[in-house]
Amino acid sequence: MVDTLVILAPGLLGGSVAQAARARGAARRIVIWARRPEVRLKLAGQPWCDEVAATPEAAVADASLVVIATPVTRINDLTDRIAPHLPPGCIVTDVGSVKAEICRHAQATLTSAKSSALFIGSHPMAGSALTGWENGDATLFERRTCFVTPSSDTSEVAVETVVRFWHDLGSEVVTVDADRHDEIVAHISHLPQVIATTLGTTLATKPANWSQLAGNGLKDTTRIAASDATMWIDIFEQNRDEILRVLNHYEDDLHHFKTALANRDWTELRTRLERGKAWRDQLRPR
Repeated sequence: MVDTLVILAPGLLGGSVAQAARARGAARRIVIWARRPEVRLKLAGQPWCDEVAATPEAAVADASLVVIATPVTRINDLTDRIAPHLPPGCIVTDVGSVKAEICRHAQATLTSAKSSALFIGSHPMAGSALTGWENGDATLFERRTCFVTPSSDTSEVAVETVVRFWHDLGSEVVTVDADRHDEIVAHISHLPQVIATTLGTTLATKPANWSQLAGNGLKDTTRIAASDATMWIDIFEQNRDEILRVLNHYEDDLHHFKTALANRDWTELRTRLERGKAWRDQLRPR
């Protein structure tokens, strides 16, 4: 059990972390800071929040574990702000969808601040099209993968603390280095978003009533196209190089599919369809 869990800037994920920690007994005390005073006022009345701090510096004063839950482009700024105020032995993590740049920056910041606190990145593969702490869910992380991305010289005890925390929230934890994480999620998360969005923008050029004629296949394929645009711009900016690499590979595959269709190469198309089906069949159930 974490003694004092601090969550900075809770949205959907941060609010869910707090609710899950309270529901599962993963933290003795939960402290939250939100940027806007009206949000802090509302959070003060929540049963999963023991204290609402006026500033991030005050929030982390007695922290055992800090979870930064801002959008990815704001994590570095908040890390810089709290670094001089972290107590000895404190562990800082985040919920960002991109890890390499965030981890490098945080580790350098804590070193320059001469802090004995440690940063270990996290990325729970959980969420929804909804946003805001009001839509938080204590069960959001159950049976969901959570990446933990320590560096090679990170304390094993600290890594075990972060791994145990996410495990206690119901996650299935995978530890990888930050660069490898960004490569993986470019393939399994960011590429699907690009494809769903592009399919939506292509169909948006056609008569509006066509979409009302579709079955569940189109709804399933484009579900994540409903995700928040601002959040995805931030992710694309942070993981641009890896996403470009995977898009090049995808374009090659799409070109081969198109060529086979143009050449009436039904054998090649069958091979590709069966390969895609075999891959889909081995996905674990939700």
